[in-house]
Amino acid sequence: MTGVVRAAGTRAPEGHPGRWPALGVLVLAVLLVAVDATVLGLATPYISEDLRPSGTQLLWIGDVYSFVIAGLLVSMGGLGDRVGRKRLLLTGATAFGAVSVLNAYATTPELMILARALLGVAGATLMPSTLGLIRNLFHDPRERSLAVGVWGAAASAGTAVGPVVGGFLLEHFWWGSVFLINLPVMAVLVLVGARTLPESRDPDPGPWDPASVALSLVGMVGVVYAIKEAAAHGFAWATLGAGLAGAAALYGFARRQLTIPAPLLDMRLFRERGFSGAVLADLLTVLGMSGLVFFLSQYLQLVQGRQPLEAGLAELPAAVGAVVSGLVAGRAARRFSVRAVVSGGLAAVGLALAALTVVDRSTGCPLLGTALLVVGVGAGLSFTVTADVILSSVPEERAGAASAVSETAYELGAALGIALLGSIVTGVYAGFTAPPGTPAAAHASLGGAVEAASALPADRAGELLSAAREAFVDGLSLAAGAGAAVLLAASAAAWFLLRGRRLEDSAGS
Repeated sequence: MTGVVRAAGTRAPEGHPGRWPALGVLVLAVLLVAVDATVLGLATPYISEDLRPSGTQLLWIGDVYSFVIAGLLVSMGGLGDRVGRKRLLLTGATAFGAVSVLNAYATTPELMILARALLGVAGATLMPSTLGLIRNLFHDPRERSLAVGVWGAAASAGTAVGPVVGGFLLEHFWWGSVFLINLPVMAVLVLVGARTLPESRDPDPGPWDPASVALSLVGMVGVVYAIKEAAAHGFAWATLGAGLAGAAALYGFARRQLTIPAPLLDMRLFRERGFSGAVLADLLTVLGMSGLVFFLSQYLQLVQGRQPLEAGLAELPAAVGAVVSGLVAGRAARRFSVRAVVSGGLAAVGLALAALTVVDRSTGCPLLGTALLVVGVGAGLSFTVTADVILSSVPEERAGAASAVSETAYELGAALGIALLGSIVTGVYAGFTAPPGTPAAAHASLGGAVEAASALPADRAGELLSAAREAFVDGLSLAAGAGAAVLLAASAAAWFLLRGRRLEDSAGS
């Protein structure tokens, strides 16, 4: 395998040692995307101080990356199946590194928004390519389960390591350093990947369909934008119009895929109950968890007064649990059953979220750490097994498109979770009783209250911060309860939808 580009559709020899070094390259890509998705939140206050964006521009700096990724994942998964997943991965990795420099040295809010959008384009090439290549590299089902577990563990580790690395860099360097860390990782990925990764593609992909690409992009961006805008500013005609336009485009996309001879995404995949059940489980899991993850950093820093690095370390138990459980998930699913492991993992996450409904301003590390550890274990079990189910439900030549569906479920679930659960937090928070003379911005966000308090006399500042923090914690508790309900419902759905589903035991089974 090493140093050889194989013909389309051919398999790497069973037992070839090159597949494990190749997996290491894919893990680097996953780790980097996961880290990059989390570091911006910590850097936002520093970017705001330096670039002085308006409120709308700041929202776009934070959101445009996820908008573009959500809109392009399916298209990039299909593109990798056509032009070659290795080629797309290495091209995207090179672009990711180059655009990271543009992010680090952006001098205006407009340039920063453009740089984040371009980073989203590059990022959309990486995740579907990595899972698609795993499907091509590992033909023994047990080895593939372990490889998917390592892949999932890297994604979980990156999500948790991001705040730790970002916190360290922000305490010692300027905000652009959180983007420049991408460069050495991408350099290793490209140089080593060019030698260790085999090429793989659909041997008979059919023509590329620009209309499907446009419908997918417009549909996902429209829907995700409407969800986030409704959560942040309430319903407006423009928001409703964007959502309806996005939904119409997605409907048109689905209809088109069923009628053209070479679809970008084979919609018939959803007729397979295991595939649909795994995708739905992923979407609901991320929906139920994302609100907690999004607001937990604010709770640790703005309510409990932790520094960025300390807050990042406090979230590490989730990564530890996800890494450990992800590595054993395939074995557990074969010993018990797919639905038992997925459903049980989701139920564990739901119960851990339910435990977080009792948090208050002084909740210590034992409760938080234990709950986050259980969240990590449950999510690691579920995500790893569902990814394995999705990959094994499709032929190798369609692995990129199927992987993109899984990643799109994550992005859509995150947007829905932050919007729906975020609206609970902000709704409860906005109604707190503030001392006379408090600026309106203090009711918009906890960060706004902290900033407003700095301009008030000490006694009124203390009263404002106490009321704001109490309201934020009340909102967080309700959001955790809602997330718990979603996860327990997802657990029940997975139990029925994954009935009878088994992971393969051997390549020929």
